[in-house]
Amino acid sequence: MRRSGILMHITSLPSPYGIGTLGKEAYRFVDFLHKAGQSCWQILPLGQTGYGDSPYQSCSTYAGNPYMVDPDQLVKEGYLTKKEVEAVSWGDDPENVDFAGMYVKRYPLLRKAFERFQENIPADYDAFCWEEGQWLEDYALFMAIKDENGGVSWDKWDKNLRLREPKAMEEAKARLGMEMFFWKMVQYFFFRQWEKVKAYAHEKGITIIGDIPIYVAADSADVWANPWYFALDEEGTPVEVAGCPPDAFSADGQLWGNPVYRWDVLQKDGYGWWIERLRRCLQTYDELRIDHFRGFDSYYCIPYGDKDAKKGYWRQGPGMDFFRAIQYQLGSLPLIAEDLGYLTPSVLQLLAEAGYPGMKVLQFAFGSNETNAYLPHHHVTKAVIYTGTHDNHTIRGWWDSIPRKERQETEERLHRKEGETPEEMMMRAALESVCETCILTMQDVLRLDGSARMNEPSTVGKNWKWRAAKNYLDDPSVWKWLRKWTKYYDRLPSAGPVPAPEMNYVPVGEKLPQPGAEDKPAEKPEENEKN
Repeated sequence: MRRSGILMHITSLPSPYGIGTLGKEAYRFVDFLHKAGQSCWQILPLGQTGYGDSPYQSCSTYAGNPYMVDPDQLVKEGYLTKKEVEAVSWGDDPENVDFAGMYVKRYPLLRKAFERFQENIPADYDAFCWEEGQWLEDYALFMAIKDENGGVSWDKWDKNLRLREPKAMEEAKARLGMEMFFWKMVQYFFFRQWEKVKAYAHEKGITIIGDIPIYVAADSADVWANPWYFALDEEGTPVEVAGCPPDAFSADGQLWGNPVYRWDVLQKDGYGWWIERLRRCLQTYDELRIDHFRGFDSYYCIPYGDKDAKKGYWRQGPGMDFFRAIQYQLGSLPLIAEDLGYLTPSVLQLLAEAGYPGMKVLQFAFGSNETNAYLPHHHVTKAVIYTGTHDNHTIRGWWDSIPRKERQETEERLHRKEGETPEEMMMRAALESVCETCILTMQDVLRLDGSARMNEPSTVGKNWKWRAAKNYLDDPSVWKWLRKWTKYYDRLPSAGPVPAPEMNYVPVGEKLPQPGAEDKPAEKPEENEKN
């Protein structure tokens, strides 16, 4: 089935509260997608962001971002007053997120809501805590201890808490019970609001495509609560961290800083931690893009404490053994593999054997040679075509930055029509592609320049901030153009709501299929992906 959709993160929605929320603008965007003939809404990870503001560096792989909780809904429910919400100054730049301001202003408002929440606890709150208990208890305790310690990372806590000594943990739970209650309430608000948005999207025939980073942040409840699955020393300090080696895009390489996995320990446990992570994420989203897929074949490690990624080395990943395990436990899953950059034959073999669609990015297609896998005539049906991702320029920014010769090649290969803008040419070509799924970015749909770029890899302090203008959907020509070409290239959705995805579970603990000799991971590759 051919289909198309839009990449637009929740934080990029307009709102009067300094950041996009799960309020009325989320519903308005769903209406836009429906009217424009789209089938999918792709978003970035919904996790709670920390230093650097990246949704790919969350303090929990499960928890939702408190900033996305919509104040208007809390007012309607009686947890806040309109006067309390309007008394807060949410900044003077409606088209950029002030994350520092969010940190200072959002939590005091949520704590006011907490005062009333304690007096009027919803009937389904206890059920929520029970259903999410696998992660919620550790998350709430992690956040409570973190606040008690002035927000410092957990590796700087008292040793007994850092290493989760039983007595210290019990004392912390007794001491911080009310704080844990607060953080559980925040997650209750988030997921109740999110499920309503998701249900509305389904009513309109829109599928939600989420995103899961391969790694989790070092300063996270996930690492603190499960240290044996990560390359840490006896004190909880990372031994090796993730990244990418130097290449044509970065002379120093990329130092991500996430602790890498102990895949041997995960394998002995039947990959249970990862299986639960995927299971829970596919309750939050309908489909899931796995970031940095090549890391399951082989992954780059950097000694902890290094200032750059120059002295790293490659290790073998779990390969097909991992994907056999998750398929055996959870059945066939709706996953998309982020397979961008330089791919060794073993990575390509892993992708083919796992059976997930990969990604094609049109901005990567031009300026090289006929063997470029991103060129339209090399596209395959089982893939997702993007004009660009959250890590790329907008089409206009990219167009303004490439050499004239590359522009001419692009125009020739994509048969640029008279009067067509670069954005229209690229989006039309993506919709025309044989790839089953096409995802466009909202910045390109709005024909925005490079100032609307979402992220520039290997930089900090200027990313993840873009927000759409309040009137961004007012021009009917935007949805009409999109619907016209979506229909022309046979991507309009069939009528009716989105059916519930099927997930076939196998009881945890049953024997998993054993990997064959052909599943050995790759030897050390010489190049890495552009991240």
